[in-house]
Amino acid sequence: MDDVASQFLTANEPFLRLGVALLLGALIGIERGWVAREQKSGERIAGIRTHALVGLLGGIAALLSETVSDWAFPLIFVAVAAISLVAWWAKLAEQHDYSITGLVGLLLTFCFGAVAVSIDLALAAAGAVITAVILDNKHEIHSLLNKLQAHELDAGLKLLLITVVMLPLLPNRGLGPGEVLNPYEIWWMVVMIATISFVGYFAVRLGGAEKGILFTGLFAGLSSSTALTLHFARMSRKSQDIEAILAAGILLACGTMFPRILIYAAVISPGLLPQLLLPVTVMGIMLYLPALYLWRHHRQALRVDSSTPIQNPLELRTALLFGALLAVIMLLGEWLREWLGTAGIYLLSATSGIADVDAITLSLTRMSLERIDPSTAVLAIIIAASVNNLMKAGLAAGLGTRPLGLQVAMPMVLSMMAGLGTVLAM
Repeated sequence: MDDVASQFLTANEPFLRLGVALLLGALIGIERGWVAREQKSGERIAGIRTHALVGLLGGIAALLSETVSDWAFPLIFVAVAAISLVAWWAKLAEQHDYSITGLVGLLLTFCFGAVAVSIDLALAAAGAVITAVILDNKHEIHSLLNKLQAHELDAGLKLLLITVVMLPLLPNRGLGPGEVLNPYEIWWMVVMIATISFVGYFAVRLGGAEKGILFTGLFAGLSSSTALTLHFARMSRKSQDIEAILAAGILLACGTMFPRILIYAAVISPGLLPQLLLPVTVMGIMLYLPALYLWRHHRQALRVDSSTPIQNPLELRTALLFGALLAVIMLLGEWLREWLGTAGIYLLSATSGIADVDAITLSLTRMSLERIDPSTAVLAIIIAASVNNLMKAGLAAGLGTRPLGLQVAMPMVLSMMAGLGTVLAM
C-alpha cells in the first residue's frame, strides 16, 4: 500500500507542486482581497483570483525553464512585472496611492510558485505565509515604527553590525599565550550578552512602569541589575512608603542574574550545567522568595511611575570594552592557573565579580571546556555571583534608606551562604 502511494506521488509530483503553487498564491490573494473587499469588482489590481493564477504561472514558468528554455522564467517574470506596473500606474492616476507593497507581493507570489515547483515546497510555503502575515499587519508594523526611538533603532543596527558583519570575519582559532584567545568565540560571547541586554531593555520598555516595580525589576535583571539597584536605592529616599516594594524589585533584578548564568552554561559548556544547576537554582530561589514575600505584604502601596533605569539598549563602545574585558580575564585566568593553580581562579573570580559577573562567568564556562576542572569553574562562578550581589547590597545600603538596605542585604547574604554551602556539599 505504501509503495502504491509512493509511486502515485512520484508520478504526479509536477501536478501536486503546481497545486501547491496555486494554493500559495490564493493564500496571499485572500489577504489582499480582504483588504480591498470594499472596492467594486474590477477596481482592484489583484485579488484572490489574480494572485492564485500568478502563483500557478510562476510554477509553470519554472517547469518551462527546466524543459524548454532557460529564458522562460526570466521572460515571464519580466512580463508579469510589466503588466503589474501598467496596472499600478493606471491606479495611481486615480487614487494617488504611491505604495508599491501590493506590487511587490504579487511578484513574490510569482516567485513562490516557482520555488514550490523547482526548489522546495516547505521553503515556498514558509515564504508565502510570512508574506501574508507582513501584508496583514500593516497598521501594527507602522504603529511599532512610530513608537521606536532613534537611539533604539541605532542600537538594533549596531547589534546587527556586531553579529552579521563582524562575527563572520573573525578567525575561529586560538591565539596568544597558550592559545587561550579565540577571537570568534570571544566576540560570539559579546554578541550573546549584548542580545540579552537588548531583549531586557525592550522588556522593560514595553512593560515598564505600567506593570509596576515588580515587573520592571524582573526584566531589568536581563539588562542591568546594577543600574536598577542604583535607581531604586535613590528612589527609596524620596518614596519611603514603598521601600519594601523597591527592595523586592532589587532582589528580583539580582535574582535574574542566575537564570542568565544557566543560559551561558547551556550554550557554551552544556557539560557544566548539571553541576551548576543546583547551587545556582538555590541562590536564585533565596532571592526570589523574599522578593515575593515583600511584594505580597506591601502590594497595596502606590505604584510608582518611574523611568526605565537603562539609558541605551546597546552601545558599541560598551560591547568593545566587554570584549576586551573577556580577553583580559581569560589571559589572567590562564596566568593565575599556572602560577597559583585553583586558588588563582578563585581570586580572579572574587575580584572580577566586584565589577561584573557576566564577563567572568562567560570566561569560566569557556575555560571549563579545556583548561580547568568543571567543579573549579562552578565554585568560581558562585564566588563571582556572590561577590557581585554583595556589592549591590552595599550600594542599596549606602545609597538607599536603612530599611531598604536591610531588606536587600539579608537575602543576599543568605543566598551567598546557601550557594557556597551547596557547592561545597556536592
